[in-house]
Amino acid sequence: MAAEELPAVSVIMPVLNEERHLRTAVRRILEQDYTGAMEVVIALGPSTDRTDAIAAELVAEDSRVRTVSNPTGRTPAGLNAAIRASSHPIVVRVDGHGLLTPGYIATAVRLLGEMEAANVGGIMHAEGETEWEKAVAAAMTAKIGVGNAAFHTGGLAGPAETVYLGVFRREVLEKLGGYNEEFIRAQDWELNYRIRQDGGLIWFTPQLKVTYRPRPSVRALAKQYKDYGRWRRVVTRYHRGSVNLRYLAPPTALVTVLLGLVLGIAVHPAFLILPGGYLAGIVGGSVPAGRGLSARARLQLPVALATMHFSWGFGFLTSPRRLARKVIASTAPAARSASMAQHLG
Repeated sequence: MAAEELPAVSVIMPVLNEERHLRTAVRRILEQDYTGAMEVVIALGPSTDRTDAIAAELVAEDSRVRTVSNPTGRTPAGLNAAIRASSHPIVVRVDGHGLLTPGYIATAVRLLGEMEAANVGGIMHAEGETEWEKAVAAAMTAKIGVGNAAFHTGGLAGPAETVYLGVFRREVLEKLGGYNEEFIRAQDWELNYRIRQDGGLIWFTPQLKVTYRPRPSVRALAKQYKDYGRWRRVVTRYHRGSVNLRYLAPPTALVTVLLGLVLGIAVHPAFLILPGGYLAGIVGGSVPAGRGLSARARLQLPVALATMHFSWGFGFLTSPRRLARKVIASTAPAARSASMAQHLG
């Protein structure tokens, strides 16, 4: 594809308290070897750090960068606000702590055309800076941590249920009404489900990588994965038939461990084999997953795995039905039509 034929690209970024990574994330976008026109729209949530000041500096430094307000701070609302404020036919989602690898945009745009896809994406390449973050990164890229999701662990190029972030055709987003703002988490999966139901192709390729910075503490990781589980349960209730056996593994592990502990104490010690088996599994699985890590990071890896599994499982099991009812009510035909007009009209 000749340079003059390359479609213009809108990069959308929902950010909240991203002072640590925002400048580097935007620099990685602007340094892409893409010769088509580009704009970067940063949707600013109500940050309590220097995110807004850094964004203002970026706007002053490069005319391709601008900002839009996202007063709720919610990711899907920020994404829709940025989509609405942008104008180009290709929409590239990037998070404030996501770092594009060289050639990302050019490769994604090429594949959108070659595969006639609605959305193209690749690997969430977790990479930590502290020893804890490195342990979490190893957990997030190992099958024992996240199952067989290709966008976490890699795999062959091909059709997929979902991909990390995504590079979309604008007409697809406009047709489907953008992101569902009721989904505080799992909005990517939910949107990709609707794209697939509409006949669109989601294309995964390991050629596309985005460096992801993991949560910096056990508490932050636990909250992240509890929210993931909670909202994935909402997706399964809202989109009947979308449940995957992989999603049932963490809640099953949590129930099994708790049941084994209770029965082992109240009935017979033999039941302690259940939590003991889980502990042996994550410790054993940490050996190959932790190759190349320091001794300190390897010791923290089982903690990261258990935090991810149990937090996700807890969120899934305790997800209130009212969340799904709220989503269903807000996306009834009349409400959905009004929402589409408001978000992207």
